[in-house]
Amino acid sequence: MTRSEDGSAVLNAVSYLDVALRARPASSTPESVAGRLADVTHVDLGPGDEAANRRSGLGPFLGYAMGIAAGAGFGVLAARRRIPLPLATVLLGGGVMATSDGSMTVLGVTDPRTWRRSDWVSDLIPHLAYGLSAAATWRRLRPTSARG
Repeated sequence: MTRSEDGSAVLNAVSYLDVALRARPASSTPESVAGRLADVTHVDLGPGDEAANRRSGLGPFLGYAMGIAAGAGFGVLAARRRIPLPLATVLLGGGVMATSDGSMTVLGVTDPRTWRRSDWVSDLIPHLAYGLSAAATWRRLRPTSARG
């Protein structure tokens, strides 16, 4: 696993653990984002069940793609810098959270202004887990002389 795949796996694990612990339903926003993106780009996902199945596959795929892209971008930007682990965690986790929440807002899938405190916590904790995991892996993979 790359550093960003590791972070994305941790984000999903923390999210599913939250679902299990609080007995809340899984989020449908990834599938909604996939559907809205298909609508906006005029991509036909097929009829009925085929479209639903494609949305359910594309939603998580888009999340992984965002996590991988964020990790790769961070790696390029931070390659020659010493960034403390807590700062790298916030930059990675906060950056992915802002990007995902921003894109969902622009697509009309959600409106963060209507979120309750528990909604924000449910979003923040997995993204910080992503950031910590990706940042710790990034730090571990760097040469000893370059670690911050």
